[in-house]
Amino acid sequence: MEISTMINDIIHVLQSLVFELGTWSISFYDILRFFLLGFLVVVLARMVNNYGKGIIKRQKRIDVRTKEILSKIYEVIIFCTVALILLNIMGVNLTTLAVFSGAVGVGLGLGLQSIASNFISGIIILLDNSITIDDYIEINDEQKGFVREFRMRYTVLETYDGKDIVVPNETFISSTFINWSHKDPKQRYRVDFSVAYDTDVRSMVELIKTAVGEHPQVLNGNNVALEERPDCEIDSFGDSGINMFVEFWILGIDDGKNRVGGDLNLIILETLKNNGIEIPFPQREIKIVSQH
Repeated sequence: MEISTMINDIIHVLQSLVFELGTWSISFYDILRFFLLGFLVVVLARMVNNYGKGIIKRQKRIDVRTKEILSKIYEVIIFCTVALILLNIMGVNLTTLAVFSGAVGVGLGLGLQSIASNFISGIIILLDNSITIDDYIEINDEQKGFVREFRMRYTVLETYDGKDIVVPNETFISSTFINWSHKDPKQRYRVDFSVAYDTDVRSMVELIKTAVGEHPQVLNGNNVALEERPDCEIDSFGDSGINMFVEFWILGIDDGKNRVGGDLNLIILETLKNNGIEIPFPQREIKIVSQH
């Protein structure tokens, strides 16, 4: 009895400490109850949200885009439910919210404009199917990676070195970006090199195409369309040599100079050296004019 009496006395003291905010009175007890119950509600909602989204993503009969849309809708429902519960805990009469809907709308428009824009942009992205999970996205030279997750406010891109880039959803609506793998998993790349002017270019071209085509990731062979096989051509005539390039197609994405492109640079270098083909370097011709 003493413990219950003590608890009642503490509650009474907390209830007696009241703040007046216009016509709204709030006590320390109300604040403490809000934070404790609100914390429990948020933790429980997060657990329910993760559990429900996990069930949706495990459904094998549903395609990836539909799973993301359903997950987004489910997350919105949980969010709205938590907001209503927290308002109820605070003692706000939900039936009076309609009276203040205009003021709330203005507040959302001004204070939460960015959040609302990113949320709506996320819904648009999922519905128009412009981006899906595992697409390789390039926004600029520093922001590029595979789409790993859609959230209410942002999209997560995973780079090749394991970093996560958090990109606001609005970026994909208002800015230009490249989706490398959305339409076709095959991509074309190019490697540039130079040879000396006295090179037998016709025979050298065949050597390079054969060497490049032997790379396991490069598409080549009779079952590959002619325009997708490795092709070596003259690009321009430089000051010190002939500028060449070789184009090739691969399945997937070359993450830059350190993968397929890097391998082919080494293959081209070895092929040229093994066949006695000179790689030019800058040269200057100096004439000495003697005066008598």
